[in-house]
Amino acid sequence: MKAKQFFKNFGIGAAIGVSIITPGVSGGTIAVLFKVYDRIIDAVSNLRREFKKNILFLLPLLFGAVCGLAALYFPLKYALEVAPLPTVLLFTGLMIGSFPKIFKDAYKNGIKKLDSIAIILPLVLVVGICFIPGLGKADLSASMPVYGYFLLFLIGALASCALVIPGISGSMLLLILGYYDSILETVSALKTSPGHSVLVLALVALGILVGFFSIAKLMKLFLAKFPRATYWAIIGFIIGSIPAPFITFGTNFPEAPAIDSIHIAAGAILCIGGIILAYALCSLADAKQKPKLLD
Repeated sequence: MKAKQFFKNFGIGAAIGVSIITPGVSGGTIAVLFKVYDRIIDAVSNLRREFKKNILFLLPLLFGAVCGLAALYFPLKYALEVAPLPTVLLFTGLMIGSFPKIFKDAYKNGIKKLDSIAIILPLVLVVGICFIPGLGKADLSASMPVYGYFLLFLIGALASCALVIPGISGSMLLLILGYYDSILETVSALKTSPGHSVLVLALVALGILVGFFSIAKLMKLFLAKFPRATYWAIIGFIIGSIPAPFITFGTNFPEAPAIDSIHIAAGAILCIGGIILAYALCSLADAKQKPKLLD
C-alpha cells in the first residue's frame, strides 16, 4: 500500500474512531459514507483467505480508529460531567441528522407491509430495554458482582454493533444501559487501580473483537439474503435510540447538575447544530465519488 493511500485510510479510521466513542453516531454509518463499508465487511469475513491484502487494508483503519478514540476521550468525559443534558442532546442531533441518509438507502430497496415488523421489533426492543428494573449507571468497581465480569464481555459485543451495523450507535446503546460513563471512568482509573481497570477494559475489548467478527459475518449474510428487511430493521433501531437516552437520563446521570433554562437552550442549539452537521456530512459524502481504497 502506498503512503498516500495509508494516510487516507488512517484518516477514515480516525473518523470512524471518533464516531465509535460519540453516542448517536455509528461507525458503520461513517464507513458507508466514505464508501468503505462493503470493503471492511469483506476483509473481515475473508481475513484468512487473503490475509496479507486484507490486513494491510484494515491496519491503517484500526490505527486511525484508536487515535480518534483517544483524541475525543477527555473532551467527552468532561462534557458529560459538566453538562450531560446538552451533550446528550448533541448526540441526539447527530443521530437525527444522519437518519435521512439511512432512510434513503433503505427506501432504494422498497418497502412492503411485512417490513413494518422489521421496523417495530428493534424499536420496541431498544425502548423496552430502558424499562428494565434496576437499570442505571453500572458499577464497574472492584466490588462489582462476579456476573458483572461476564456482562462486560456481552456489553463489548453489543458495542461492536457500532463498527458493523450502519445507523446503530454502540456508544448510544452503552449510554442507555448505563455503561458508557462507567467505562470512561474506568479508563481514568487506570492510574489508581490499574489491575482491576485493565481487567474490565480487556473484557470489553474481547467482547468487541468477538462481536465484530461474528456480527460482520451475519451482516454480510443478511445484506445478501434480506437486504430490504435488514435496512428497515436498522431504521427501527435508530428511531428507538432517539428517545431512549432521555428515558434513562435520570438513572445514568444521578449526580447531574440541576437542569435550568441555560442547559435547555444550550442543548437545543447543540441538537440543531448536530442535525445540520450530520446531514451536511452525509450530503457531502453522497456528492463525492467513490474513493479508491482497495489497493
